[in-house]
Amino acid sequence: MSTDICKLLVMNTVSSVISIYIGIYVNLYIWEDGARISDVSFYNLVMFLGWGAAFWLGAKLLTRWSIRVLLACSALMGGIAFAYLMTVTLENRLLWIALLGLPVGAMFGLSSAAQNLGVSLQGRGRDFASYFAAVSIIGQILSFAVPILSAGVIEWFGYGGSFALMLIFLTGMLLFAMRMPQIGLLHASEQKAQAGSIRFRFRAAFGFPGAKWMLLSLLAGGIFLQFQNLFTLLFTFSVTQNKLLIALLNVAYTLAALLGLWLYRRMAVNESRWLWIGTLLLAAGFLIVLLPYRGTMIASNLITAIGMFYFSTVWSAQQFRCIQPLGPTERAAFLVWRETLLILTRCLLLTLAFALEDMHGWLFVLIVFITIACLLLIPVFQQRALRASGDEPFDPSNPAGRSQQKEDSLPGL
Repeated sequence: MSTDICKLLVMNTVSSVISIYIGIYVNLYIWEDGARISDVSFYNLVMFLGWGAAFWLGAKLLTRWSIRVLLACSALMGGIAFAYLMTVTLENRLLWIALLGLPVGAMFGLSSAAQNLGVSLQGRGRDFASYFAAVSIIGQILSFAVPILSAGVIEWFGYGGSFALMLIFLTGMLLFAMRMPQIGLLHASEQKAQAGSIRFRFRAAFGFPGAKWMLLSLLAGGIFLQFQNLFTLLFTFSVTQNKLLIALLNVAYTLAALLGLWLYRRMAVNESRWLWIGTLLLAAGFLIVLLPYRGTMIASNLITAIGMFYFSTVWSAQQFRCIQPLGPTERAAFLVWRETLLILTRCLLLTLAFALEDMHGWLFVLIVFITIACLLLIPVFQQRALRASGDEPFDPSNPAGRSQQKEDSLPGL
């Protein structure tokens, strides 16, 4: 990987520490007051709306400034969110949740815009699989360490102490943002003349061969990703609300994903087959929870941790390769609309989740089967998109594929 891509990877690591903490303990903080699925769903809905708006804003900012500005603004929004958690209480519960979700979503949206657009603009074909594989590996390591350390801080110093610790990480993120590469959509000489003329049009985003299949993959992916994101947490919270036990369960999920990594590195399997393997493991994990026991919920998260590693590593890398031949503006348009479509379908599933009082009954079963149907369609759509775009999945079973796989698979960083 190039130096600039490595710097983006370091920033991804810093922001991942914060996102893992928020993903577990801010959701738990909300869940502990009444254990209502609707509260957690509402927080996530507002957060993703803020995320989508901030991603659009971040993409526009990149027509005038570099990713440094986006990352600095992201750190500032995170600081606002944690300062709010430490100081503000309101009688209106939903208003309090909404005012928390907006800055958290803005933090994630700006950071995601900076990193995704930065990787797309700066990376080359062989960088993408290496980058996303490295993101997955680092993410698993952080998923091992962050929950345990955070649980210890909460145990000794309370939530306030952990919020203060996150403010320190955000300060580090702000400082490191100043050392990031100057990546933007236009060269400095072009910015004043063309910045106002750039439009992230839908046709520009999906005008490449195979785009219609990629569009369908994204629509299905948003439903699946939000089910995985929301209910993985709720399955764990339903088993226990003890912070240390939650941390240990997350360690177990991480170890399961590392087992998946070990198999991934030792088995010469076609890239699309890994996507199917991940998809089937995820589907199996979702089916298990229809038997509502603590053991099945833990087993579901263990299985889906392995499946999610395979799925996320392949799915994102394939999409970035498909748009590599496009110009910078078209790539940016695709990523903006990609984020928008994922957020819209995520919000659709969260809206369905509002009506859930528990993880039983016909509505929960319906949501599970809708999710599985969307999940099983994704590899089909991805394969057709790749064929239409002229890109072939990496196949390590032949000499040419093995050479390319060696460059694009999990790197020795």
